Amino acid sequence: MPVPATIGAFAIVPSNDLPTAVPFWERLGFSRTGGDSNYIIMTGWDCEVHLTQAGDGPWRVPEENNPFGVFIRTPEVDAIAARVDDLIIRPGGILRHRERGLYEVGICGPDGLLVRVGWPSRLMQDQKA
Repeated sequence: MPVPATIGAFAIVPSNDLPTAVPFWERLGFSRTGGDSNYIIMTGWDCEVHLTQAGDGPWRVPEENNPFGVFIRTPEVDAIAARVDDLIIRPGGILRHRERGLYEVGICGPDGLLVRVGWPSRLMQDQKA
């Protein structure tokens, strides 16, 4: 699999069980585009996320309080939310325009990872007009 030639900064997300994290990202609309058995590059929605197998020590994901999160910035907020409706964090993470100026949704990912998907509200309103 060739690694995509993309410019940007991408999250490296540790997972306690890397093989079970991949189907979650595929469900969001990402596909595997590189890596190896302990480090996987997933690409989708003009974004990229890198998954790594967490080990013991500081990178181990805590059972009840995962400090990691990912924000996916894309105008395809509705499409992604529809793919994972059962994983939307309720009541607070529901799809809506936030006070911070983003149309977004909160999704519960592997190991309790917070995945937020959003796009500037003003641009969503322009698209829907």
